[in-house]
This record gives sequence, C-alpha cells and structure tokens, in this order.
Amino acid sequence: MPELYFLWGMTIGLSIAIKRFSLAAWLLLGFFRPMHAQDYTQTIRGTVTDADAKSPLEGATVLLIQNQPLTGTYTDEQGRFRLEKISPGRYTLQITYLGYETATIPNVVVNTGKEVVLQLSLTEKVIQAAAVEIIAGSKQEARNEMTTVSTRQFSIEETQRYAGSWNDPARMARNFAGVSTGDDARNDVIIRGNSPSGVLWRLDGVDIANPNHFSSFGTTGGPVSILNNNLLDNSDFMTGAFPAEYGNALAGVFDLRLRKGNDEEYEFLAQIGVNGLEFMAEGPISRKTGASFLINYRYSTLELMKDLGIDFGTSSQPSFQDASFKVVFPSPKMGDISIFGIGGRSNALILDSERDTSDFFGPAGNDIDIGSNTGALGVQHRIFVGKKTFVRNTISATGGTQLRIVDAVDQETKQITPFYRNNSFQGKLNHSLLINSKLSVRHTIRAGWYLDQQHFNLEESLQIDPDLGFVTLADFNGQSWLIQPFAQWKWRINEQWTLNAGIHYQHFTFNGSSALEPRLGLRWSPVDRHAFGFAYGEHSQLQPVYVYFIQDLQPDSTYLMTNRDLDFTRNRHFVFSYDWGLGKDMRFKAEAYYQQLRNVPIAGNEANSFSLLNEGADYVVQLRDSLINEGTGRNYGFEVTAEKFFGNGYYFLLTGALFQSKYTGSDGIERNTAFSNNYTATLLGGYEKAVGKKKRVRLGFDGRVATAGGRRYTPIDPVASATSVFAVYREDLAFGERLKPYFRADIRTKVRVNSRKVSQEVAIDISNIFNTTNPLNIIYDQTTNTLRTNYQLGFFPVAQYRVEF
Repeated sequence: MPELYFLWGMTIGLSIAIKRFSLAAWLLLGFFRPMHAQDYTQTIRGTVTDADAKSPLEGATVLLIQNQPLTGTYTDEQGRFRLEKISPGRYTLQITYLGYETATIPNVVVNTGKEVVLQLSLTEKVIQAAAVEIIAGSKQEARNEMTTVSTRQFSIEETQRYAGSWNDPARMARNFAGVSTGDDARNDVIIRGNSPSGVLWRLDGVDIANPNHFSSFGTTGGPVSILNNNLLDNSDFMTGAFPAEYGNALAGVFDLRLRKGNDEEYEFLAQIGVNGLEFMAEGPISRKTGASFLINYRYSTLELMKDLGIDFGTSSQPSFQDASFKVVFPSPKMGDISIFGIGGRSNALILDSERDTSDFFGPAGNDIDIGSNTGALGVQHRIFVGKKTFVRNTISATGGTQLRIVDAVDQETKQITPFYRNNSFQGKLNHSLLINSKLSVRHTIRAGWYLDQQHFNLEESLQIDPDLGFVTLADFNGQSWLIQPFAQWKWRINEQWTLNAGIHYQHFTFNGSSALEPRLGLRWSPVDRHAFGFAYGEHSQLQPVYVYFIQDLQPDSTYLMTNRDLDFTRNRHFVFSYDWGLGKDMRFKAEAYYQQLRNVPIAGNEANSFSLLNEGADYVVQLRDSLINEGTGRNYGFEVTAEKFFGNGYYFLLTGALFQSKYTGSDGIERNTAFSNNYTATLLGGYEKAVGKKKRVRLGFDGRVATAGGRRYTPIDPVASATSVFAVYREDLAFGERLKPYFRADIRTKVRVNSRKVSQEVAIDISNIFNTTNPLNIIYDQTTNTLRTNYQLGFFPVAQYRVEF
C-alpha cells in the first residue's frame, strides 16, 4: 500500500508543523485502522420527492449510469433508495419516474469514510408526452423552486474545493457573478453594489444575525465564519428579485440548510486548518425510527499558527470557538421534529504596547478589548396533510452580545484614559409558519409568516474630554415586533412558460413603519436548453437596530432618540436573464439589472454627503443622529457566467460584472457609493485524477485568479486631523478617490486516500501566491501625524488535514 504510506508520511510532516495536534492525529489513525479485511466500497442512498409537494415518490428508478455493469434500484414507499458496494470515485446518477422529468445528478463524490446520503427531487411534467431532462446537479435549478432569476444552488463540496474559500460559504460566494471581492481580512458579501448589511442569512427557516466571529451590530461580515460547511446541505444563494417568502433584506439571501445526520451508521470527522481544530460526530439515535444526531465543535488555532510565524494582520492573538448541531426525530404519522442550533464566541485583546503599525482591528494609540457572542436555537415540526400539502412550524431564539472597550494611550507618558464603552445585546424570539400545497401539476401555492419579538439592551458611551465625562450614545432596554406575512404562487402555464408571483408585508411596531412588497417572476424556455427570465420585486429593510436608539444630547441636558421614526429603506429590483445549457455539464448565463433605492437615511440637520447606504463593511459603524428617510440610490449592471461543472476530471468557472452604484445625500449631489468598484472578474478551475492500483488515491489541483476595481474611499484632511480626536474626512469629496485595482491568485492542492472505513485528506491552500500588495485602506496615524496605507494579506499558506471514519 505505497499510496497510504505516502499519505502517512505527509501527515507526519504536517503534524510536526502543527505541534500538539500531531500526536492526536497519528494515534487517531492507528486506533481506527480496521482489524479485518473488507472491500474498499461505500453506500449511496437517499430519498426522491416531488419538487413542489415535497412528498416521497415510490417506484422511481435510480441508476448509477457510469458503473459497469449498470447499477440501479427503485425507491420504496417512503421514496428511499440504496446502492451498496460502490467503489470510491465521482459518479453520475440518473432518476426517472413515470410522468416526471428525468433528472441527472453529476459529480456525486464517494469516499470510504462516509456514506453518501442524497435528498433528490423530480418535477412533474405539465404535458405528459414531453421528454425533458433536468441536469439537477448543474445548479440550473435552485432548491427553492419559486425562484426565477439571480439564484444559484451550491454544495458543501464547492465550499471545500474552491481555492481561497477557506471552507467559508461567504468567501466561496465571492466567485459568483455580481459579488464583489477586494477585502481579504473579512468575508463581507457585497452584491451588485449594495451594502453587505442588506444580505439576509436564513438557516433552516430561521433568520439569523451576523454569523461570524468578531462581529459588530449593523454588519454581516467578519474574519471567520461561525457557519461550518461540514454540516451544511445543498443551499441557495440569491442576488436579487428573490421570492416573497424572504423579507427584511435589500441585496441578497443565503438560504442555508443543515443536513440530517446519518440515521444508520455512526460516522466521525477530525480536521485542523485555518478555521480551527474541529471534531464532528453523527449517527442514529434509533435505527428503527430513523432518529439521528449531528454535532460539531471547533476551537481556534490562530494562536498556534501565529507561533509558527503566520501573519493574520493583527498583533493580537484572537481566539474563538463555535459549535453546531442538529437532531431529527421522524414520524410517518406525527411528522418530523428537528432541533438545531449554532453558537460562537470570540475575543481579542490588542494592547498598544504590543501591536504593530498595520493592525487591522483599529488605529494605534489605543488599548482595545473586543468580544462577541452569537447563537441561534430552533425547533421545527413538519407534517404532511394529505399527499400534496405540508405544514412547517418553527420556533426559535437568536441573539448576540457585543463588547467593546477602548482606552486611549498617551504616547509620551503611556497614561491610559477610558475612551469608549459598548456592552450591548440584541436578540429575538421567532415563530414562523409555512404552508405549501401543490394544487395540481400547474399550480403550487405557499403562504405563511415570520413573527419576531425583538429584544434590545443597548449601552454605548464615549468620553472625548475626561473633564466632561462619558457622553451616552445609546441607552435602551426594551422590545418590539417585526411582523412579516407572505403569500406566493407558482403557475406552470405550459412547458415553456412559468410564472412566480407573490406579496410580502412588513410591520415594525416600534414606530409603526410598514411596507407592502409585490414580487413577480416570469421564465420562458422557447427551445430546449435556452431560457429567458424577468423578475421584479419591491424589497424593504429595517435600519440596523442600533441606529434607531442613537441618542442626541439636547441643550437642556436631556437625551433624545432623533432616529426613532426612521422608515424602511426600499429597493425596487428589475432583472433580465438569459440561460443557455451547453450540453450536460456546461452553462452560459447573462443577467442585466437595475435597482432603484429610496427612503435611505441621510443627514437631516445639515447638507452633507452622508448616507447609510455606505455602512456595513467594517468593524465599526458611524454613529449619526437626526437622520431622515430622504436619500436615494441606484445600482445597475451586467453580469456573465460561463461554467463547466465537474466532469471528466475537471471544472472551471468564469464570472465577470460591469456595474455602477450611486447614491445621493442631503447635499443633493450624486456620488459613487463605497461599494462602487465598477468591475469584478474571477476565473477558477481544477483538475482531479485517481491514481494507484485500485484508484483509491485522488490527487487534486485547484486555482483561482480574481481582480476588481479599486476600493473607493473618502480622503482625509491631515491638517484638521492633527488637532482632532478623530481623523477628519473631506466629506465634500466622499468616495471621490480610489485605491489601486485588486488582484489575487490562489492555488490549492490536495491528496485524498480511501482505505478501509477511513478516508484521509491533506490539502495546502496558498492565497496570494504572487504576494501582490493590495491596499486595504488609508488611515491617519495620530502617533506620527501622517497618512498611512494599510495592506491586505500577502503570501498566505495554510495546511489542512482531514480524516473521516
């Protein structure tokens, strides 16, 4: 077994580099080596359901079309199928059922260490005589069947495979058309020139807050994701004009699904890499009922990696840990009950005496203590009422805390003066209801609501002059409700035309704001493999919650919440698309869009360039009082995607976008937004080959090249900044200058070995292989009274070891 010895040798070398984990990994491998002979095979199993009704299909044919001799089976009364003794490799499944469109699922990856469990669906034919084939695995069809345009399904395997993604769904999404790149330190998802704060994160039907470590209220990004790709099922990513069941978002949606744990076999995973040291376990609670569990824990290895000389852009040693789980109790009569949750905590202490000059957490001259905790816990019940209607009820609790302590450090005397304090909590209790009914082959309706009881405990203060003491910026403890009913309808007019229509309503009881949002999508496929789409949608979003509670000190020494009555910001989306399926594993897609934003908060007490559209992509947010909903904005652009899905050992993805993002502040001048870098382009691809006598070793190579227009910024006035506590910006020139264009190339290599009951992988991910100096920002350094450019990550190698058994 020379290939296994080769991998073990690589593992030993890696283990020396990662210190204490080495012994644990080596012992783990030795302990779980099997004691008896057995074929190097695995099982493929799963369920087949109706795409609209979600009910099981009995008697569907499932074929493994590459296998010789041909391997196949039929689904049972629960829609379940099973293919056993399948050798490791990549396969294509074909599913057929009388009266339904044939589905082909390419790139099914089989390893010895873990069973392959698939959730598949078929679409009923409108005209029973028609012969139509859907390439289900090619992402031409979203999991949410009521989407029309600007949606892509993605898989766990893609988050693991794409170079530079670091197993992070948000960083992976930066490779898709319309998503800007350009900040290596954070994973903000900037869609079509919109603020990342406009992205909705939904997990198993629960709207969650910022799912990142070191997060800040009012943002949706961070340096490290709490979401663990090892627990995710195939999910949808939407970039505009999304269906009516999604609300309180302007830019896009991550509709994420946690997969169900294996309900037949116990399986384990251990992994170490840039995102930490993690362990995962899953298996049956009861094989008789099909109850199962899935749990994962991860602990930061950043401190360990910093000891090895790897630079993360900060002189501190940030630490974090997170956990995720899902428990499922199925019942044919009572319905399925699932309990799921995610949670994470993080903290970093940055002392001025220990920091370097380019620390991305904040300017020099301060001692900074930051921390955040976030979590979500949900209980979901889904039951069928008849064969074509199901009801889903979900109760959840989500929340997060934020701690920020900043002390000013005198550079001569080293005296410490308290400067800023923030100790806040935001949370909500939610009940969501979804009723889905397939009335006929042509008509499906879906309706329900999201009821959020929001809770706030915000404490924020600032001390500019020690003689005057701290000034309260926010001090509120209370609650409110956000009510969001919706209804939508899918009408398959014929085989060529499909109409999706719906309406979403929002009401914020805190100040009585409301919004009625119609949605419409139309898809026309005049000939096989060609489709045109149009979608229109009104989308509205609350302001970041902290904005409502900013307090302004009045002349009579009282405080007034001048932003309390802010309305929803609104975005009117128009999208036109063309989709061309080039054979079984290639696709070309083009989309043009126009977005009209209104009711944007801008300054109400003076004429200036401020707009809340520019907030949300940093560790800090501006605190502005006296805002009014009179700002506007517009985004428009054109995007293309050319893609070959994994097949014959390789894949590639080419995306590009040209766009404009504009806004108008209270001074009436239209300017570029902070996110208007005008163009992005990404090319990525990879090759994989099975080697060895029994093809049990797979070698893989992946690469990525990305470029984007330079980041826009507001210039600093160095003269005025020299006599101010804060840097003074030329707001009359807001976002009038830009950094040089962004460029980065990444590569990833991996070796995977499938042995008896164990699958191991060693991967090396090298970001910025050419060590390109990409500027991050320009700041005013008060310690030297000069302007300084901070730069992003340079050459950045990361090793990962993974074992499944």
